[in-house]
Amino acid sequence: MENITVLVVDKLRNFIPEGWDVPKTLLKSMDYSLMAGGKRLRPLLVVAAAEALGASREAALPVACAVEMVHTYSLIHDDLPAMDDDDFRRGKPTNHKVFGEAMAILAGDGLLTHAFYSVVQASKEHDVPAANALAIIEDLSRYAGPAGMVGGQVADMEGEQGITGLNQLKYIHEHKTGDLIVFCLKAGGRIASASSEQLKALETYGRGLGLAFQIQDDILDLVGDESKLGKKTQSDVKQQKVTYPFFLGLDKSREEVDRLTHAAKKALSDGFIPYPGRLLEIADFLLRRDH
Repeated sequence: MENITVLVVDKLRNFIPEGWDVPKTLLKSMDYSLMAGGKRLRPLLVVAAAEALGASREAALPVACAVEMVHTYSLIHDDLPAMDDDDFRRGKPTNHKVFGEAMAILAGDGLLTHAFYSVVQASKEHDVPAANALAIIEDLSRYAGPAGMVGGQVADMEGEQGITGLNQLKYIHEHKTGDLIVFCLKAGGRIASASSEQLKALETYGRGLGLAFQIQDDILDLVGDESKLGKKTQSDVKQQKVTYPFFLGLDKSREEVDRLTHAAKKALSDGFIPYPGRLLEIADFLLRRDH
């Protein structure tokens, strides 16, 4: 997994094509958050899904970078004073603390828009069929847009203790976090020209993994180590946000993470995915993570 992360990071270092005339401050702001570290989980899932169906790692990399751009844009905007109002991300001052709110907004806009350019390169440079690249772009628009990640963020902003119920919390987690993870799995599948059965198996895996991942985040916000997380803990409590531990308690929340992880892994055991090893390893890794 480390080798894939290194390849993704190397490709992200030159995410703007040579010769493009981009204002230096904008480029610095985009690069600041894009290269701030993190697990690079979403790019890893794109590559792992593609390789699970026999596609090449190189063909998956432009899409892997695209999803990291979308994820990074969402973090920059989430951290803004108008939203979560966070001072630190991945152990560093948030983008707006360094470059100002206006530049942080524009950096997010730039990353989101450039992601679609990056997806197209999978077709132009690595012979991914144009119809598959078009399907990836359609999926990215859906899962990152108003019915997906953006809609989940709105529901999260509107949610609060005493008003939001458990079903609404599940909606928040499935869309704010889960949809982009589902996109990663389906995008990797489309790079490999996956069948409808294979795409369904990858989507089921991604849906379980995404919800488990966010519940684990809820748990770590309560009991995690700030030095490992790279941000303040107890932020959900301070903002009176609803979380799985708020409804179920820590022990039941941990049981739900176990259940969802098991269900995600089971989705890959029906024989439709020929090389599921790395995807199974990722599920186990996320189950044990402490940051």
